[in-house]
Amino acid sequence: MPRTPIQHTFAPSHRRSSLQTRLTRVALASLAAWMAAPAFALYDPADAGTEPRTDRVIVKYRNAANSSTLDSNTLSKARNAGNRQGLSLNHQRARGDGNHVLRANRAMTLTEAQTLADAIRSGDGNVEYAEPDRIMRIQLLPNDTSYSSQWHYSESTAGLNLPAAWDKSTGSGVVVAVIDTGYRPHADLAANIVSGYDFIIDTAVSNDGNGRDGDAADPGDAVTANECGYAHTAQASSWHGTHVAGTIAALTNNGSGVAGVAFGAKVMPVRVLGKCGGYTSDIADAIIWASGGTVSGVAATSTPAKVLNLSLGGSGACDTTTQNAINTARSRGSVVVVAAGNSNTNVSNASPANCSGVIAVAAVNRSGGRAYYSNYGALVDVAAPGGDVRTAASNGILSTLNAGASAPGSDSYAWYQGTSMATPHVAGVVALMLAKNSALTPDEVETRLKASARAFPSTCTDCGAGLVDASAAVDAAAGTTTPTPTPVTTTVAEVETNNTRAKAQSITANPALVNGSIGSSSDTDYFKVSIAAGKTLVATLAPKSGADFDLYAYNSAGTRTALSNLAGSATDTVSVRNSGTTAITYYLRVVRYAGTGTYTLKLSQ
Repeated sequence: MPRTPIQHTFAPSHRRSSLQTRLTRVALASLAAWMAAPAFALYDPADAGTEPRTDRVIVKYRNAANSSTLDSNTLSKARNAGNRQGLSLNHQRARGDGNHVLRANRAMTLTEAQTLADAIRSGDGNVEYAEPDRIMRIQLLPNDTSYSSQWHYSESTAGLNLPAAWDKSTGSGVVVAVIDTGYRPHADLAANIVSGYDFIIDTAVSNDGNGRDGDAADPGDAVTANECGYAHTAQASSWHGTHVAGTIAALTNNGSGVAGVAFGAKVMPVRVLGKCGGYTSDIADAIIWASGGTVSGVAATSTPAKVLNLSLGGSGACDTTTQNAINTARSRGSVVVVAAGNSNTNVSNASPANCSGVIAVAAVNRSGGRAYYSNYGALVDVAAPGGDVRTAASNGILSTLNAGASAPGSDSYAWYQGTSMATPHVAGVVALMLAKNSALTPDEVETRLKASARAFPSTCTDCGAGLVDASAAVDAAAGTTTPTPTPVTTTVAEVETNNTRAKAQSITANPALVNGSIGSSSDTDYFKVSIAAGKTLVATLAPKSGADFDLYAYNSAGTRTALSNLAGSATDTVSVRNSGTTAITYYLRVVRYAGTGTYTLKLSQ
């Protein structure tokens, strides 16, 4: 391996503790053996998301409450109502509480059954009531032995609300590309894998002895100390792509292991990360190819992915190569879901999460607050469970893994933490949405996902629209709820000189993202905003790393009414409420405390 660092290296966006590593190698290798499996009689998951049908109606007759049969005149009236709908009705049985079950010659939708019941009731004055004999189904609770350890799916505090979603969609028919380290043919995952590709050209990175080929299997990405050309410790193989893929589509209700968010979907493994990371050029090619585009020298995929999961990232602005690749993927209808990053900093400096057109995902802990490592900021769209293994490994995200320290070993399971783990939760939910409504565009998916998210149960400042709710998102996709459209943020460039209130730059867009800069120790920037009656202006200032800027708010008379002066490069936020009946004018001021450089100022009301 060359001593020089890989240019623009990307790394998997996850972290694991030494405690978690020990559990992975020892206890979790036999996890399935000690987890008790609840036994449930379940409906076929292939039927999930379809409207339940029935071939029966229940009718209560006033004069036949104690009869085991119906007289010919009574039955004839019911049959006449059925004939008008093209149905043939027969008496099936009497029930113990005095009503009768009539059975049709074919299954009906609930709407048809209700229409029949109404017709029977209106055509016979002897009918006390009539109603469809509906088929009831339990909410899917998988019998996977470790499902009970996947708090991130069902716990009411910070879980994904998946059981309710599974009754409506399992992701069937959707392919999700996991653009990552490749995959291992884990027994709890392999049946849901479709053909992928290895896009790593550099053999020092690929670690499999060759360049690009059709084998996306993960040979391991372990490195020795300092092998990547900078100071770092030795690292065992992460098997990162296998963990991510398991969260999306591990085999479910198969009596072993873990469950997947969209277990009816298929995973396309696309290998771009190896030893020390991966190249932007490889990643961009993978984005294009996985979405059904053309890459020179690579045969087109026969299973284009409608969802692309990128649990990877690096620092800096979104590069043109990656942005162009994302644009082409979106043009083919693919939704791109990206990890916000694990640097506890503003996502504006984390690529590709800061690229346009992606769904950037922050991570929450088991309490529903922002995970200590998660990036944040105005460019974050939503948050999902990412875990925190510092106090207990079981507070992380449990998924499929491999037990090999360097080269592949036996199948295992592990609790990981990171925005890498939050991202496949969202990618899986997007698959559930698209299986329910395949006509949704990437923008419509994002809008409905964000509009259906629920409020954070704990502090998660700058974590996007809310915590993803799988069941509500599927409803939003189907149109059974009417999501509130997400306002489009307008980007505004700062215009100098604006160093006094009299020269304040007027910002009229709502919401607006101002790109500004502090160029010297004497520089200061003022912005003028009109706050509508009854509205609250929220202003969020995010300086570049290494700079310390503060945020002040002044009323129209020039009196300072609010300030935020957090230390270092922390994000400052102020809010101003207009409780009056007419619009008021306010001024926001960006003040230098230390350093110079760029910043973003998000304004919304």
